[in-house]
Amino acid sequence: MHVAPESPWRIIYNLRARAIFYQVACGAAVVLIAYFLFANASENLARQNIATGFSYLSREAGFVISQSPIAYQPSDTYVRALLVGILNTVRVSSAAAIFATVIGTLVGVGRLSSNPLLSRIAMVYVEILRNVPLLLFLFLWYAIIITALPPVRQAFQILPAVYLSNSGLVIPSITCSDELTWIALALAVGIVAAIIIARALRRSRITTGIERRVWPFVVSALMLPSLATILILRPSVMVDWPELGRFRLAGGAQLMPEFVALLLGLTLSASANVAEIVRSGIVSIRKGQWEAAASLGLRRPLSLRLVILPQALRVIIPPMTSTYLNVFKNSSLAIAIGYPDLVMVSNTTMNQTGQAIEPIALFMMVYLSLSLAISAFMNWYNARVALRG
Repeated sequence: MHVAPESPWRIIYNLRARAIFYQVACGAAVVLIAYFLFANASENLARQNIATGFSYLSREAGFVISQSPIAYQPSDTYVRALLVGILNTVRVSSAAAIFATVIGTLVGVGRLSSNPLLSRIAMVYVEILRNVPLLLFLFLWYAIIITALPPVRQAFQILPAVYLSNSGLVIPSITCSDELTWIALALAVGIVAAIIIARALRRSRITTGIERRVWPFVVSALMLPSLATILILRPSVMVDWPELGRFRLAGGAQLMPEFVALLLGLTLSASANVAEIVRSGIVSIRKGQWEAAASLGLRRPLSLRLVILPQALRVIIPPMTSTYLNVFKNSSLAIAIGYPDLVMVSNTTMNQTGQAIEPIALFMMVYLSLSLAISAFMNWYNARVALRG
């Protein structure tokens, strides 16, 4: 059949129009399926007289959370309890990601060492930690802390004013006055000002060809707002040092054994992956870059820091994103050793309220939001270090 050029059926031959139609159709299908599942679940829950909705969040939680970075009482609401779980998850995951990056970088560089003993030790470290499930390591570290370490009155002093026992880790605590918020805002202003000044000086160097020292201006812009705020407000800062008494430790901040075990497990497991990522990134750089750095008189450690690692970042950053995402998602295993993270608080909420869909939906949204935030930041940083042109 011949179709006239002005016929409305001609649009079906337009590739862009068909692509838009397929996307709209898929989106509508997803919405319909979601609506069907929601309606079916609501009907079944109503038939069994099970409450639905998020009104339970304003009710009293009524359960104790053993570790809380903010003030929390059992008389607080479920919203407050969930906030404590979120902060516990973010706290342990962020610390594990930082420590894993530092340890993994050192191990990755050690794998490429010309010293055969150091290289083999690093290889054994990586292979053991990569090939044993994380859950088993969590059980191992928790059992070691609980059973192998001495009681509080015989705690090990691993660093000055840092004690380790079967009750966890005790470190010095810092208490600041309310003026700390203004100092943090001043520091944020200083960071923005330092970035603006650094970019302006870089553009000036490119335009005029005149080389100037950048760091004095950047450091001044970074520090002056905070120093001025400190001099004006004069905040009080108190350090509470732990002291080992006859029967117990007095003072300081205590990190419970569940937190320590989870932090060790996440850190060591992720550091093995980071080590392989760093090693592969360094290996991807051609040998000529090492030779060029050596011809300039740079020693191998300095060549690695100034020449090789900056180029290797474009290979290292993308897989590091997946590693950081895995750290945050693997923190959900904390429930196995009793650490009160988001999943454990949500499970307690489900058991007490009899509502399962809403708490699961909430902590899924939290993990999704954290993952998207991490991905957005790493993609931004990857764009900064990527080759242009």
